Amino acid sequence: MKPAAFFRIIRPLNAVMAGFAGVLAFVIATGTLIPPVLIIFFMVFLITAAGNVINDYHDAEIDAINRPDRPIPAGEISRRTAFVYAVLLFLAANIIGFCFAPLPLVIIAVVNSVLLWGYASHLKVMPLLGNLAVSYLSASIFLFGGALLGWEGVIANLPVAGASFGVILARELIKDAEDMPGDQEQGARTLPILYGLRITVLVASAAAVIGVIISLLLYFRWGNFYLTGIVPVDLVILFGAFRALRCNTPDEIKKSKSSLLIKVGMFASLLIFLVSAVLFR
Repeated sequence: MKPAAFFRIIRPLNAVMAGFAGVLAFVIATGTLIPPVLIIFFMVFLITAAGNVINDYHDAEIDAINRPDRPIPAGEISRRTAFVYAVLLFLAANIIGFCFAPLPLVIIAVVNSVLLWGYASHLKVMPLLGNLAVSYLSASIFLFGGALLGWEGVIANLPVAGASFGVILARELIKDAEDMPGDQEQGARTLPILYGLRITVLVASAAAVIGVIISLLLYFRWGNFYLTGIVPVDLVILFGAFRALRCNTPDEIKKSKSSLLIKVGMFASLLIFLVSAVLFR
């Protein structure tokens, strides 16, 4: 067992970026930045790190074939040690919450911890449910950021989380459509494999439309400046989603750059949310 494996298995860059995303979510909820946001940073960092470790624990056999360089298949850390490590990281995050955070933040932390574990152990192989779990976990960072203010902050960021959920779900489903050939070889049970490409792309497009509609509701919070910025971004997201509707094969979807366009729109919308929150708090 190598001490460096405890650092590598948490995927530190990924965990740090998630922590900073939680801080940005607080800024979007309030338009301000205060020292207590460190609570959000460390809780999100630890929960993300724990999720990465428990994911490697459950994927050890698959990683032995596809990712033999990962710490567990490489023999740098045992599965049992990784399991205990994940439990300790989850506990550390939630103990910080119970000691220093308001109740809404504690509730979201507990729910996300359970869901991350459930995703790693069962949900990731379930069609649509796995996509929904990933989309919620990604979008819930905005709820996490707002929850430092209590329920008022959660409510303030609900439209942002809702818009993000819809767009992330659209991208998740389109990525599954792109990955059909490889997933079929591995015996995966994704939505496009079970119900077909057309159904999957239609559901993805519907999710994108719902996300865009929710994003437009934030006009009532941030006004014309926000609307001027978000409309072009929403059009990029819809263009990306609707491009996939014209495709008949996974290869055509990949060449359409549909998922890339949606991803660009996601990051651009985050910037619009952030700037609007700071200027019109």
